Amino acid sequence: MASSEAQHDSDDGMDEFIEKFKTHEYKNAFSEDNWEEEFDRIPMFMKKAPEEIDPQKYPELACLQAMIHDEDRPPEEQAKSLKDEGNAFFKEKNYEKAILSYTAGLKMKCGDQELNMVLLTNRAAAHFHLGNMRSALNDAGAAKKIKPDHLKALIRGAQSCIELRTFAEAIQWCDEGLKAYPTEKKLLELRAAADKHKRTAERDARKAKIKEKKLHGEKEALLAAIKDRGIKLLQSAKPRQSGSGSEDEDEGSSAAISQLNLDGLSSQEATGAQVFVDEQSCLHWPVLFLYPEHRQTDFISDFSENNCFIDHLAVMFGEELPPWDADRKYQPQNLELYFEDEEKETLYQVNPETSLLKVLQHKRYFVKAGTPSFIVLVRSSSFWKQFLTGKKIRGL
Repeated sequence: MASSEAQHDSDDGMDEFIEKFKTHEYKNAFSEDNWEEEFDRIPMFMKKAPEEIDPQKYPELACLQAMIHDEDRPPEEQAKSLKDEGNAFFKEKNYEKAILSYTAGLKMKCGDQELNMVLLTNRAAAHFHLGNMRSALNDAGAAKKIKPDHLKALIRGAQSCIELRTFAEAIQWCDEGLKAYPTEKKLLELRAAADKHKRTAERDARKAKIKEKKLHGEKEALLAAIKDRGIKLLQSAKPRQSGSGSEDEDEGSSAAISQLNLDGLSSQEATGAQVFVDEQSCLHWPVLFLYPEHRQTDFISDFSENNCFIDHLAVMFGEELPPWDADRKYQPQNLELYFEDEEKETLYQVNPETSLLKVLQHKRYFVKAGTPSFIVLVRSSSFWKQFLTGKKIRGL
């Protein structure tokens, strides 16, 4: 009877506890609003390690990290823990932090060479995924020194060499590996790829050399054609003052004239056009017309040396005049052409019926940047008078 009463009292007490439990919140429970975030702070359930470990926010993780980096433990244990930490970062594709962990493990300088080799190989893999091919190759090489037939190091070294386009070295890595693993599929694939890339690179180099030789020959022929015509190329923007300054000095005496090299033919970079020799040994020049009155220009990419200026002016200012010529005064018969001798501060008037070659052969004409240029003015216009006032003007 007493026992039955005791059981009854116990049941009554449990009922009371359960009722109380229902009405009182558990103080250490997750909050209803942020329970997922709080759950993710527990190391066992973390999907990704935080960038920075705040002991206040991640006390459990901070404690685990302190255990990993406990300096009182033997170097081998610390290095292994750092390796495991690096592997965890690697799995998360956080290769930068993985490298830091592997590096810290190597700094332990433990006596376990097998462990050091793994740290080096793993760090090589992290560097490889970050595109640090030279660092990956260095780590693979260091791991291979510890164990020459370490397969992962051999594969990573070959891969890094291929990415660095040092294909002969990649083949060497593969051959070393195939001595120990003659049927290793990955090494065989890498060697075949490296050999293919090597042959392709050698073929491209041969083609480039042949092309360079051909271009060099064409350039030499071009320069010879220019030299034979007595045309002067100018390297600098303005000729250097020459001794006496005589009008009749020989055209070859100006120190600013190029030694007939391609430094004076650089227009291709700016305009996409360059002087060339056709099959009939005729030179074709890119030519620039300047209209200072309207701050306009015309660029002729192919002006044959045998053509006269009027041939092009008649096309440019024929039936349809340019939109900037509001007064319709740029008629071919109204135009005057000049070239400027900057050294002598003189303008030379050019007859539109003259050929380009004759002007380029003038002793005071210097081709600048590979593009002959000429000033175009409307005769007797107000701008024409203003522009020519105070200038020295000569005819050809």
